[in-house]
Parts: sequence; C-alpha cells; structure tokens
Amino acid sequence: MRGIETSVTKIRREVFKEIARIAYESDNVASDIESIPYKITPSDVPKYRDSIYRERQIAAERVRLAMGMSLRPEDKPVHITAGLEMSNITDLYYEPPLMQVIPSACDACEHNVYEVSNQCRGCVAHPCMEVCPKDAISMVNGRSYIDKEKCIKCGRCKAACPYDAIAKKVRPCASACGVNAIESDSMGRAKIDNDKCVACGMCMVSCPFGAIADKSMIFQLGRALRAGEEIVVEVAPAIVGQFGPKTTLWKLKAALLELGFKEVFEVASGADVGAVTEARHYVEEVKTGKLPFLLTSCCPAWSMLAKNQFPEMIDSVSTALTPMVATARSIKQRRPNAKVVFVGPCAAKKLEAMRKTVRSDVDFVLTFEELAAIFEAKGIDIQNYECEEPIHDATGAGRGYAVAGGVANAIEKCINEYYPDVDVYIEHAEGLADCKKILQLAKAGKKDGCLIEGMGCPGGCVAGAGTNVAVPVGAAAVRKFVKDSTKPLPAKELAEIDLP
Repeated sequence: MRGIETSVTKIRREVFKEIARIAYESDNVASDIESIPYKITPSDVPKYRDSIYRERQIAAERVRLAMGMSLRPEDKPVHITAGLEMSNITDLYYEPPLMQVIPSACDACEHNVYEVSNQCRGCVAHPCMEVCPKDAISMVNGRSYIDKEKCIKCGRCKAACPYDAIAKKVRPCASACGVNAIESDSMGRAKIDNDKCVACGMCMVSCPFGAIADKSMIFQLGRALRAGEEIVVEVAPAIVGQFGPKTTLWKLKAALLELGFKEVFEVASGADVGAVTEARHYVEEVKTGKLPFLLTSCCPAWSMLAKNQFPEMIDSVSTALTPMVATARSIKQRRPNAKVVFVGPCAAKKLEAMRKTVRSDVDFVLTFEELAAIFEAKGIDIQNYECEEPIHDATGAGRGYAVAGGVANAIEKCINEYYPDVDVYIEHAEGLADCKKILQLAKAGKKDGCLIEGMGCPGGCVAGAGTNVAVPVGAAAVRKFVKDSTKPLPAKELAEIDLP
C-alpha cells in the first residue's frame, strides 16, 4: 500500500508529527503527550472504529511505540506516559521487540480459509463438489457451502469454479511475511514470533488496519536537536524521489541543515567501500575455493535470515561493513564527538543499530516516513523547498544499492574493472521467501561459485517499510540518480580503508 495516502498512513504521520513537535518545542512533555490521542480523534464520533474509546486507545499505543516505548499491558491501568523518564533521554537504546502488534487494532483476520461468495450461481455441474477430496462441499439453499471442519484448504474448489465464486481469505500480514513469523494469539489476533522475525516491516506495511507498528527514535532525536547536540546525518541512496519529484538531494541536505543537523553525508559512500571490498572478497575467497559462494552483507533482514536459519553459512556472509556502518565510522573518525543519525527506508536498520558492535557508530535511525513528519512539524514544505546545498560523496555504483540487483551489479562492475581476468557469476533474490529459497539451493550446493545478493524487501531498499512513495516511483528516481552520477565506479583503493 506504499504510495497510497490511506487513513493508516495519515494517522501514523499525525502521531509522528505530534511527537516531533513536542520533542522540539514542549516544556510540558508529559501533559502534551497525554493529549495526543484527543488530537488524533478530536470528535466524539468514531471515524475508523466501532468506538471513539477504542480509537483513542489505539492512538495511545501508537504514541508509545513512536516514543520507543513498549505497549501497555491489556489488563492493567497504565498511563500513556508511564516510563517517560526512561525515554526522555537522547541516548535511549531500543528495547526489543522492535515490531509489535497493537492488539486492540488487530481485526483478527482469518488466514488460509476458503469461503463461497455471492458470486455462486448454484450451477448444475457444481465442479467444486466433484473435485473436493473430502466431501466438504454441499448445496445449501441453492448455493455451494464449504464445511470448514472437513476442508483441508487444498484450493481445488476455487480452481474449478467457473464463476470465481470461491474466495481464499488470507491474513495480509502473514502473507507478506517471508519467514512465517506471524502467528495467532488465543483470540485469533496476529502475534509475532520474535525468534523468527527479522524486522523487515513487510507485515506492517501490509496490514490494512494499521495494527502493526515499529518503535521509533523520533522523540529522542528531537530532544537531542533541541539541546543543540552535534548531530550528523547520513542519508541512504533510496532517499531520492521519496519527497516528491522536485525534491533533489541538494534540497534535502539544505532542509536537514535547517532542522539543526551539522552536516549531511551520503550512505552511498559506504556502499562504494562495500562494493570494492566485496569484489575483492569474491576474488580472494570464492574464486580460490576458500568459500563456496559469497552472500552480500548490506541488507540486515537478509543477513539475519541467513545467520538465524542457515547458521552453517555464516562464514559465507561477507564481512564487509554495511553501507550504514561504514559511513558512520568514517564520519566518527572525522568528527569523534558527533552523534550519527541514519536516515533510510528500512525498519530492519533499527534492529541493526541495536547490535553492540554498531551502537557506538549509529546513534539514531530514522525512516523517510518519520523524516517527512519532522519536516511537517517544523513547518518545512519539503516538496516546494527551494534552498540547496551541494553534496557529492559517492559514485553511481554505491547509489545503485537502493534497488534490487544494484548491489550485485556494483560488485560485478568492480570485478570487471579491477580483476578483468576473473569471471563472476551473479544470483540475486528479493523478498524473504525467495531469499530463503536461494539459500536452500546454496546449501544444497547448487550455487557454488556465485556472488549472491539478497534483499529482504521485494524491489530492494526502495521497497522498505519506511518509504513514502510507490516502489516503481522510487526505483525510477534511483536509476536516474545513478545514471546522472559523475563517477560510475569507486576507486579500488577504497577496499584498503581501515574502518575498525
């Protein structure tokens, strides 16, 4: 549903905007936070739910998650601001889990259930009955009826119906989850298995009830900016096109400086380092037979999938720093007192930033969706913004990391340029279900000698859970950005840079 301005999108944006405004401006934080649900639903007449009280309850839970806090227990009276003193600091670490289901917002959708719709004509042939292996279908009042106790959900009836009168009901969040991490609680509501979840956020963007949300650091970042701390931004290459067709990277940099950030850098510069590093790793490790294949490291959801479900492949995951971390370490070498905020499209980057080895490098993670809310809270009309600040940190190769296939393409070009006698074999998968399939093939020895790129989101980073526009729009903007880059490839020497 990305790229469509739905009620869910508007509510999320409104919550983020109010949290950002309070973080920047408020001297009475607790009182102002408690009032947000009433700003979100000001009328006594509910707009989206069966009750105004339920709407405000859900809004209150959104507020807590937007402040980086956990949901309140359902069986105890707890204020929205309970635990605020622990959240009202500028160096708050995320308290897992990152992705959470708001129980009061979940509609307890049925999953993998077949049901006869009013399209049924009660035809004489009734092929649905004939093909059912369990005699689960009968004629009731002139229409087909499915006995759910007998149904084994094989789908033969749906395939045989000439009127397409049999619908398969699925839970959108479960269908979108490529690692089967969505379960049901005792009341039939969605529940996330955190041992399986890799925080890609596809469940969140697929839920039409807005019942799944991730935690945010928008509040802590706003308080740090209010305090005048030295904070530097690194922006992911997927940012181009996310704030309207007229909003260039130069304009975004100027707007970020106006918000109070001290400097802005391209994460694509870290991707450049990654491209030449992984090119070298492929040549030195795979082509010499030390490793059977090489898995790219830039997508945290892909890396977590490989390490959690295929632990025997850990050695094949590239040791190259992710672009986010490589750029952050480079920034802190130059500005050791600065805090770094990564601005990108990805919910999983929030989880990556929680790792002990990364916490000292990346202090905040902000999505494009959250940044849009900050611009709005500060009265910056980013789509019609005119000021510009030049920024030229990266090459077309690094900028291309934002689309599916772009990582492997950059590495392949580096190999062709710097190791011309080496043949490279490329495979790539996008979406966690396909990523899992390609890892299974690699485990079976079917991908030996390959460089394998995995992207947790179908379409790549431009399809991340924190994006603002439709995937094709974002992808087109990135491809133009790559094409217009003055330098196509990074220097081979970048692979030798020491970023401890």
